[in-house]
Amino acid sequence: MTRLPVLDVEPMNLDAIGGFEGRIAVLVPESRKLDAAARRVNRLCKGALKRLVESDGFGDLKPGQSVDLGWPSGMAAQAVQVVRVGDRPAALDLRKAGAEIAARRGKSGVLVLGGSRKGLAALALGMLLRSYAFLECRTGEAAEPAPGILRLMAGAPDDLLAELPAVEAVARGVYYTRDLVNLPANLLTTTEFAGRLEGLRKHGVGVEVLDEDRLAELGMTMLLGVGQGSASPSKVVVMQWNGGGDEPPLALVGKGVVFDTGGISIKPAAGMEDMTMDMGGAGVVAGVMKALALRKARANVVGLVGLVENMPDGKAQRPGDIVASMKGDTVEVINTDAEGRLVLGDVMWYAQQRFRPSGLIDLATLTGAIIVALGHDNAGVFANDDAIATAFLRAASEEGEGAWRMPLGDSYARLLKSDKADVKNVGTRWGGSITAAEFLRRFVEDDTPWIHLDIAGVAQPASPPKWAPKGASGWGVLSLDRLVRENYEG
Repeated sequence: MTRLPVLDVEPMNLDAIGGFEGRIAVLVPESRKLDAAARRVNRLCKGALKRLVESDGFGDLKPGQSVDLGWPSGMAAQAVQVVRVGDRPAALDLRKAGAEIAARRGKSGVLVLGGSRKGLAALALGMLLRSYAFLECRTGEAAEPAPGILRLMAGAPDDLLAELPAVEAVARGVYYTRDLVNLPANLLTTTEFAGRLEGLRKHGVGVEVLDEDRLAELGMTMLLGVGQGSASPSKVVVMQWNGGGDEPPLALVGKGVVFDTGGISIKPAAGMEDMTMDMGGAGVVAGVMKALALRKARANVVGLVGLVENMPDGKAQRPGDIVASMKGDTVEVINTDAEGRLVLGDVMWYAQQRFRPSGLIDLATLTGAIIVALGHDNAGVFANDDAIATAFLRAASEEGEGAWRMPLGDSYARLLKSDKADVKNVGTRWGGSITAAEFLRRFVEDDTPWIHLDIAGVAQPASPPKWAPKGASGWGVLSLDRLVRENYEG
């Protein structure tokens, strides 16, 4: 799995600036006033920094953007990266600045002159998140991570060092999610996925793997039906982090379809290779559990993921089949490509029956309809409870992870009426993400605060956020970690 780069925090040492041979990053506010470190750089490069900062080009930069002074005379550095920040930058702006520094460093080491400004932990998080590179499937030199060390000089290094463990914990959670989502389905089978999750035990997470025999005993026929055409056995993995005393846990449930052909209702060939990311919801749940364990969160959280593969086969589920859920409802399968909701419904019901959670949040790359509605900038948020929805939307906003609340209602639920069973697994072509959410709502008990997050557009967006490279974004780990920290920790 991908490891974080080394991040060294050290006290300000102006005399070390001139001899540093990698890249140097200088933060300059919108007022264009240079701090002590920037003034030392300006003196070393004979006024070039001041001339750049006073130029129209620098004025055109937005906060978090930068421009390079290449091979500055009077210094050993390859370049001085001049990053524009606000006069009183918000945490998100500093994270963007950190990501900009990491994105442009290449394979060089970088020295960031943080100075005495506040919020350097956010800048450090941006550097760590943007330094991610998925190399597990490469060989030779391409498999080697960038060797340069990230160095951050701070006026109050001890304060920053005290914040760094929590920063690194959530970054490692995001890396874990990205690794899982980026892996192809021939390497991340249901068995391999479960095995990797069992590795969380070393961090203090309780991990239990339910096999097909146990799932059959529990009555998870919906889930088992999705995977019955695959050689990979279906599984449910239960992860428990108990850091909050006797309080009931928050339950996170993730869709873990390691590959989705659509089954008998097979998808078009074009773009099907992207269906390796159809386990994105399970990947986020795993990343959150790792982050909570690493930072020793004072909360009780249980993560459950349904791991299946949806393949066409002589034994595969057919359109028109009727299956029973663990809850007892019968479901007419109109389209086998609407499989994620079948997986989630059983796991959500199991989570409530076993753990009686204080809240339930499910995550899934569930519908193409949510991408039509919201594009790749926002996940769809569906909820039966305003308080939990508001808390999550606030956390997502503070973390810069796009999320938009979508409607629910009986008029949408009626579109799932079946002539042969209690419910169909799809409605009409209209409001597809909403009818999918209404299907899931059937498996939420009336007194359970619930959120459904449709992350189809954000798990692997066409244009990644500033702090992620192309590929899996890790969307949701930051927001859910903050939600737990601000609402569920004692």
